[in-house]
Amino acid sequence: MNTASAPEATGAESLRVRETLRALYGYVRPHRWAVVLGLLLALVGAAGGLLQPLATKALVDRLSSGDTLATVLLALTVLVLLSTVAEAFGAYVLERTAESVVLAARRSLVGRLLRLRLTAVDRMQPGDLMSRVTSDTTLLRAVSTQAVVNAATGALTLVAAVVVMAFLDAVLLGVTLVVVVVVGAGAALVMPRIGEAAERSQAAVGEMSTGLERVFGAFRTVKASGAEARETARVEASARRAWRHGVRGAKWEALLGTADNLAVELAFLAVLAVGGARVASGDIPVSTLIAFLLYLFYLMEPVYKLVEAASAYQEGAAAISRIKEVDRLAAEPPATCRPARTEVRPASVRFEDVSFRYGPGLPYIHQRVDFEVPGAGLTAFVGPSGAGKSTVFSLIERFYETTGGRVLVDGRDIRQWPLSELRSVIGYVEQDAPVLAGTLRENLVFSAPGATDDDIRAVLARTRLDTLVDRLPHGLDTLVGHRGSKLSGGERQRVAIARALLRKPRLLLLDEATSQLDAVNELALRDVIAETAQETTVLVVAHRLSTVTDADRIVVMDAGRVRATGTHEELVAEDDLYAQLAATQLLTPTGHPGR
Repeated sequence: MNTASAPEATGAESLRVRETLRALYGYVRPHRWAVVLGLLLALVGAAGGLLQPLATKALVDRLSSGDTLATVLLALTVLVLLSTVAEAFGAYVLERTAESVVLAARRSLVGRLLRLRLTAVDRMQPGDLMSRVTSDTTLLRAVSTQAVVNAATGALTLVAAVVVMAFLDAVLLGVTLVVVVVVGAGAALVMPRIGEAAERSQAAVGEMSTGLERVFGAFRTVKASGAEARETARVEASARRAWRHGVRGAKWEALLGTADNLAVELAFLAVLAVGGARVASGDIPVSTLIAFLLYLFYLMEPVYKLVEAASAYQEGAAAISRIKEVDRLAAEPPATCRPARTEVRPASVRFEDVSFRYGPGLPYIHQRVDFEVPGAGLTAFVGPSGAGKSTVFSLIERFYETTGGRVLVDGRDIRQWPLSELRSVIGYVEQDAPVLAGTLRENLVFSAPGATDDDIRAVLARTRLDTLVDRLPHGLDTLVGHRGSKLSGGERQRVAIARALLRKPRLLLLDEATSQLDAVNELALRDVIAETAQETTVLVVAHRLSTVTDADRIVVMDAGRVRATGTHEELVAEDDLYAQLAATQLLTPTGHPGR
C-alpha cells in the first residue's frame, strides 16, 4: 500500500512544481528583460570574483620570481571595483523589478477578489483573503527575481569555479567534491520542510488577519461584552501558530546554512591536508594551493546563492499556492464601463417558477416562486423571518444564480444581461445600510460618481440629510469613520437611501430601509419612497407593515413560497397569515378572523 502511494505522491509533487514554476514565469515574464539585465550584471560581478584567485596566484608567482607587482595590483584593484559596481547596479535593477512584480500581483489579485461571486466569498474569511494580498504577495519579491538570478549565477559560477579548480589540480577537486556531495545530500532533505513550514506560517497569518477583521467588524460589541481578553487570546493563538511555524522554518534554514558552511570547512581541512602533502612532495607549487584554497572559499558564495534560491523558492511556492487558490474561486466577468442610460422608464420584474438554494444538500430558500411587478409603483414583500424576502433582491442583482426557473427584468432573462448593464439600472439599499470609511460626499456619490452638486443637494433635502450636513464640521467632506461609526443608525440608513436615489435607478430595491429611523424621519422617507415610486419601480422588504400599507401590491412570502398577492385591504380580508401579522402589529382589530 505504501509502495503504491509513493509514485502517486511524487507525481503530485512534480505537478505542483510545474504549476508553481509556470505561475512564477507568468509573474516574471513582463519583466524578463530587466531580469536578464540583472542576471548579466550579477554574472559580471561574479566573473570579477572568479578571476581574483587567479590574480592572487599570479601575484604569488611574481613574488617568487622577484618581478614588479604594480601591474598585477592595479589589475586586481580595477577588477574589484568593476565587479562591485556591476553587482550593486544589478542588485538595484533586481530589487526594482521585484517591487514591480509584487505590484502587478497585488493589482491582479485585488481585481480578482473584488469580482468574486458571493458564493465564493461566503466560503472564505475576509481576513484570510486580505492576507493573500498583503503578506503572501510580499514573498513573491524574493522568489520572482533574486531566487531566479541567484540560482542562475550560483549554478554558472559554481560550474566555472569547478572547471578552474580542475585546471589547477584535479586531485584536490576530487577531495572537495566528495565532501560537498555528502553534506549536500543531507541538505537536500531539508528543503521540503522549509516549504511546509512557510505554507503553514502563511496560513496562520491569514487566520490572524481573519481574527482581527472579526474584532474590528464588531468592536463595540466586543467591548460591551467584556470580550477583549478572549478575543486577544484568539488572535494571539494564531500569532503563536505563525511564530511556531516561522521558527520551525528558521530552524531548517539555519540547518541548511550550517550544512553549507560545514561543507566548505570540511573541504578546506581536507584540501589543506592533501594539498600540503602535494606541495611537500613537489607535485604542485604553493601558489596553486593558495589559489585553490581561495577558490574553495569562493565556492561559499555560489553555494550560498543556490541554497538561498532554494529556500526562497520553497517560501514563494507556498505563497503562490495560496494566491492561485483565489484564481480558482468563481468570479464574475470583468466589469465594463457603465453604459449610457438609454431608457428612463421604470423596469418591470418577473419571477417565473424560481427555486434557489446555496448549494447541493442545503435546504431550498425559494421553492417555485412566481410573481410579477409591472413598471412603476411600490411593491412590498412581507412575511416571517426566513421566508426568502431578501433573497429576492440578491437574485435580481445576480449576487447568486437561481437553481431553477427564471428572473426577468424588462421581460429579459437577467442571465442575458451584461452584469454592468443590469446593475446600472438598479439602486440597492441593504438591510444593514453599510457606510464606507471616507467622507460623507464619497459615500453619497459611490454609486453615481458623475453626480453634480445640485443633484447632491436635492437628494440631501429629500432624505432630510441637509440638517446633518449643516451640523458637521466640514460639511460633505467630513469623515464618517470606519463603517460610518460617527453617524447614528438612522443617519446611516438615510445616507444609503440617498446614495441609491442619487443613482437615479429604474428599479429601486429597499431591504428594511427605514427600520432604524425615528417616527418623524420614517414618515418623511415614506413620502420620498411614495414619490419615487411614481416614476420608478420600487421593491421593499418590510417587517413593519405600517410602512407598506399604502403599497400598490404586497407579496406575502412564507417558507420560500409566494403565499398571496394583493393590497393591504385585500390581504387582511383574504389571507390568514397576513391578517395575523397585521393584527399583531395593531393594524387591524385584535382577533380579526381573516377570511
